[in-house]
Formats: sequence, C-alpha cells, structure tokens
Amino acid sequence: MYPEELIAPMRAELSSVGFEEFRTAEQVATHLGPDHKGTTLVVVNSVCGCAAGAARPGVTYAVENSPVKPTTLATVFAGNDRDAVEKLRELCLPYPPSSPAMALFKDGELVHFIERHHIEGRNAKMIGDHLVEVFEHFCA
Repeated sequence: MYPEELIAPMRAELSSVGFEEFRTAEQVATHLGPDHKGTTLVVVNSVCGCAAGAARPGVTYAVENSPVKPTTLATVFAGNDRDAVEKLRELCLPYPPSSPAMALFKDGELVHFIERHHIEGRNAKMIGDHLVEVFEHFCA
C-alpha cells in the first residue's frame, strides 16, 4: 500500500470534480448491485504516469465539458483500496485487471470499459473527447 499522504493529491484530483471514493468492497457492491439505476462511471485511479498525465486529466476534461454526464462519478485507488478494487474487477469481467481504468455501468450492467492500454500513448484531450462521446451515447 502507498502512504496515504503520497496519494492524497491523486485522490483529490478526482474528488475535487465530484468523484465519490469507494474504499470498501461493500461500497462498490451496494452501489453497483442488482438495484443499481442510472449510470455510474468508476475510475480505477493509480500512481502511474499514464494516470497522472492522461487518465485523471482526461476524465476531468470530460466531466467539465460534456453536456451529458453519468448519474454518479466514483473512484477506487489501485494499491490502496484493495477490496474495493477487487470487487470492481469482479464486476468488470471478462476484462483483465487494469489500472488505471474506467468502467461505465448503466442500470447495473457494464456497458463500456477503458483499459490501461487504451490510455497509454494517448493524451488527456483524446481520452476526454472519447469519454464525452461515451457519455452522450450511454447517459443521455
């Protein structure tokens, strides 16, 4: 686990734009359970360079610039919120574990998933523009 003081600014990048932190498996399971209604974007946050340079800025761009947004914005932190991340990864099968990653759920079903290899090598604007299109398609 990373020291909390190290990752606090990385957590704050997302919480400052409206993301709720899911730190336990119970929080993930309760929110994304069978009674889930609406849309939820869950970002698997990470300390890696592609999270800092592209994933967090890209999702922030999308949230700030999309006319349509998910009902709920949530995040789990890989390496720290282990039980929450594990539960989310169960819900994202058959996709393999990935961090950073972004998962969009609609009415309890995974409808879009962005894996690390879709983040690496892309800039924040590219990721943000893609998310705006995803939001318009699934969240309208």
